[in-house]
Amino acid sequence: MRHGKKVMHLGRKTAHRKSMLSNMACSLIEHKRINTTVTKAKALKQFVEPIITKAKSDTTHNRRLAFSSLRDKNAVSELFRDIASKVGDRPGGYTRIIKLGNRLGDNADMAMIELVDYNDVYKADEKEKKKTRRRGGKVKAKAEKATAATEEVVEKEAPEAISEDTPASETKKEEGSEDAK
Repeated sequence: MRHGKKVMHLGRKTAHRKSMLSNMACSLIEHKRINTTVTKAKALKQFVEPIITKAKSDTTHNRRLAFSSLRDKNAVSELFRDIASKVGDRPGGYTRIIKLGNRLGDNADMAMIELVDYNDVYKADEKEKKKTRRRGGKVKAKAEKATAATEEVVEKEAPEAISEDTPASETKKEEGSEDAK
C-alpha cells in the first residue's frame, strides 16, 4: 500500500534529490523543454509548478523563495522576467509531459517535459494572418460571379415555373395532356 507516501524518492537521498530537481528545473527554465525519464518528469512537474505560480507576482519575498529552490540567479531572473509574463493569465498547468518511448540502453520510459506556453505546435489558433495588398473590389467581384453561377444552376435544375397569370384550370389541362403523351 502507498498510504502517506507523497514524495517520489527517485532512489536518492534527500539532498541529492533536491539538488537534482533544482538543476533540472533550471534547465527547464533555460531551454523550455528537456528529455528525462517519466518518473523524474512527474517529480519535476510537482517541484517547478509552485515556483512558476510564485513568479506570477514579482515580490522580493517570492524571488527569495524561488532562489532558495532553484539556487541559480540567472534562472530566477529569467523565470520572473520572461516566463511569468507569458503565464500570467494561466491558472495552472504550466508544464506538459509527452512520453517518447523507451531508452535503448536500459529500456527506461523516456519523456519530454516542456513549458506549455513555449510550444508553437499546439498554438494553431494564434497564427498570424498573411497581409495582402489587394483591393477589396476583386473579392466582391468573385463573390458576385459565384452567386450568379449558383443562380443559373438553380434555374436549370428547377422545373418550369407556373406563371401567376395562367388560371389553374389551364395548368391542369396542360398536365393532363402531357400525361396522355
